[in-house]
Amino acid sequence: MKILKISYKSLAIILLFYALVAGLTINTPDLPVIGESIRNIFYHVGMWFSMIALLVISVGFSIAYLKKQKELYDIIARQSVNLAMLFGLLGILTGMIWAKSSWGSWWVNDPKLNGAAITMLSYLAYTVLRGSVKDPSQKARISAVYNILAFAMMVVFMLVLPRTAAGSIHPGQDGNPALNPGELDATMRLVFYPAITGWILLSVWLLELTVRIEKCILSQTGK
Repeated sequence: MKILKISYKSLAIILLFYALVAGLTINTPDLPVIGESIRNIFYHVGMWFSMIALLVISVGFSIAYLKKQKELYDIIARQSVNLAMLFGLLGILTGMIWAKSSWGSWWVNDPKLNGAAITMLSYLAYTVLRGSVKDPSQKARISAVYNILAFAMMVVFMLVLPRTAAGSIHPGQDGNPALNPGELDATMRLVFYPAITGWILLSVWLLELTVRIEKCILSQTGK
């Protein structure tokens, strides 16, 4: 098991280093509007994939907590949300840079961008909710229930509505140069998939570290 942990961490470092170097040096298609900024797909999209992966982990452990009431499950759910918000913030920042380069504005009224903002706010409310409840057991139960609802909102606002809404100018939508994985050229796919894998592995690694740190703090304080 220890060897497996070391292996996935090493793999994360290798894949992200490869994505960083190759993402900046490979030849990319000369698409209208996007141009060289297309390279951001190796970083911006990977951060969103990591956020979603962490939110899946979080809601899974929230459900597990409601069933078994184990403190560890609440810790994992909470730390997953915290890290997901970090990756989400990075995703928004890299997206704003991309938007400025492609559209001339840091933010536009677009279903995907608005859905991302709503998702971030819904999970910010999760953090506020946790801070407003004093009893640890009650806090964990209420947070777990809200986390499930927030996850459902994320699915709707980030994964469902943007795909059905008309008029989006986000890459990958109708009428725009598509950056969906199936529409990337062969060279970009050689970087895109390793980059996504590397970002997700990094997020799991950070989750393991934050959970371990919190458990250590709790053991030292006797809680």
